Amino acid sequence: MKKNKLLSAPEAPDAPPRKKEGIRSWLKIQMDSEGYQPPRGGAILLQVLVGLLFFVLVVRFWYLQVHRGEEFARQAQENRLRLERIFAPRGRILDDSGKVLADNRTAYGLSLVREDCHDIPATLAQISAWSGIPLPQIWEKYQQDRFKVKSFEPLLLITDIDFDLVARIESEIYAWPGLEIVVRTKRSYPEKELFAHVLGYVAEANEQEMANDPALAMGDLVGKQGLELELEKQLRGRKGLYDVEVDAHARVLGKTLREEPRGGHEMRLSLDRGLQQAAWDALDGEAGCVVVMEPDSGKLRALVTSPAYDNNLFAAGISQRDWDALRTSNRFPLQNRVIQSVYPPGSVWKLVMAALFLERGINPRETVFCPGQVKLGNQIFRCWKRGGHGAMNMESALINSCDVYFYLMAERLGIDKLEEFAKASGFGKPTGIDLPHEKSGLVPSREWKKRRFGRPWVRGETYNVSIGQGYTLVTPVQVAVYVAAMLNGGDLLKPQLLDDAPRVVQSHIPARPETFKFVVDAMRKTAGVGTARVVGRKDADMGGKTGTAQVVKLKMAAGDRRLRSSEMEYAQRDHAWVATWGSKNGKTYVVVVMVEHGGGGSSVAGPVAKKIYDYLFGPDTGAPTPSPAAEPRTGQRQAGQGRAD
Repeated sequence: MKKNKLLSAPEAPDAPPRKKEGIRSWLKIQMDSEGYQPPRGGAILLQVLVGLLFFVLVVRFWYLQVHRGEEFARQAQENRLRLERIFAPRGRILDDSGKVLADNRTAYGLSLVREDCHDIPATLAQISAWSGIPLPQIWEKYQQDRFKVKSFEPLLLITDIDFDLVARIESEIYAWPGLEIVVRTKRSYPEKELFAHVLGYVAEANEQEMANDPALAMGDLVGKQGLELELEKQLRGRKGLYDVEVDAHARVLGKTLREEPRGGHEMRLSLDRGLQQAAWDALDGEAGCVVVMEPDSGKLRALVTSPAYDNNLFAAGISQRDWDALRTSNRFPLQNRVIQSVYPPGSVWKLVMAALFLERGINPRETVFCPGQVKLGNQIFRCWKRGGHGAMNMESALINSCDVYFYLMAERLGIDKLEEFAKASGFGKPTGIDLPHEKSGLVPSREWKKRRFGRPWVRGETYNVSIGQGYTLVTPVQVAVYVAAMLNGGDLLKPQLLDDAPRVVQSHIPARPETFKFVVDAMRKTAGVGTARVVGRKDADMGGKTGTAQVVKLKMAAGDRRLRSSEMEYAQRDHAWVATWGSKNGKTYVVVVMVEHGGGGSSVAGPVAKKIYDYLFGPDTGAPTPSPAAEPRTGQRQAGQGRAD
């Protein structure tokens, strides 16, 4: 221990000098720091950083307040103010006397504002409990439409609920934020099936329709068929707008009208509701159609297709069961037979052929002997009258509907002339009626057959065309327009459905006035003593031409006897035609009737036309009831046989 002390003792005297040395160093540093100057580049860098930060703040301020200020102000305003659409009532549709055919009724719907709804699954479940609609169906509607509207806009989930249910929902809706009851108008068709194919129907606009028309939004109703589709712009009207002020909890504080709604235009048709009903009743449930037209103006007075459908089903939102029933029916109630169905015209077509023969120089007094059939190669073309008509000129061939006469005269002219004149007479193209999806029909030609089947035309096919068989197809409205042209001097008029529509001449039949007079006189005699005498009257000037158009090749029973319609399957029976005109007390009408698979034109279609004239002119009390004449069933053979023409 002592040794350690002795060793460390000499160090003690050195301690004070070290302390003095540290003090001197500290003093030296202090003296040096007083004269220290920081680098000038550092100060400049600091100033640049401060300036840059200030510039960024100014630019950001300008971007938010100036560049996007209007947008942000609008968004802020939308948080306080919301737009609420006011649905405009659709324009009504009336008949010529003011009877309402398409009306509007008040309907209540239920919509959801997603932004205000705290529990969407529970809310949709409550809607299902109120309405009785299965929850999966409501979920499907929600999922399908939720991206089509903004979160703060109403999403329409139910479009038509009963008033009693509305009262119940109104008493409970306070507990379900985001739900709103909306009031709108729904289309109503009081006449149901009677005008279904003319009026069509409305339904909610789909995505494509909304994309094509910026004025449309979710839940808007637009025309889908008939006049509702063709007159959509006139009937729709213009929606109004409310500015709705809400608080932070989406409670309505007040409403301000921004734009008043404007209802659609009211449209008055040329159709007569009473005449429409008379034509419907005359068809008596048969599949077919009736056209009643004024030959001088082109106005349609009745346009009936049977069977039809209740267009209220579509306006209210058709169920899958009802849709399947309509779509799969073998009577095709959705088909507008007046313009969308095409048929072989049968002997009605002879009115066109007679005009062609006269214009091509065939002497109307020239006679042809009808033995009841014509043989062409190994094919036999029959006349409807088994024993034949004997000597026939043009007038008697029309009155008695002799097939052999038209076979031979058409062969003399050839298919090219037949095609040219038929197309010039309005066939093979639409009439221009203001209804959608009108068919053109078909006037066959050499080129058409070559293109369609890859085979040349043959002479026997010219025979078939001459009597309205073979490939020839027409619509009932085309026949009505042609008969009207025979009466008005050759003007092919646009069939008009609106009461104030002007007379529109589409084209003119290339024929002389004497030709029209000859055809009209022949129709007059046909209604007096010929195959159309079922429509003849003592108190009116009447004309007509019947037709029985084969659907399949003529079928024979044992002993070379034609099968009766009652002996054939329904789908194989002939179509029954009658094309007529009548004039009394300064009023003239064209009436065309077509009954699908009805059988004889004079025995089935003729009585329908007679009932329509009884409504137009009153009963013909001074004349005995005529018995229907035997109507020809033309002897069509299968196309494509025989020698080349």
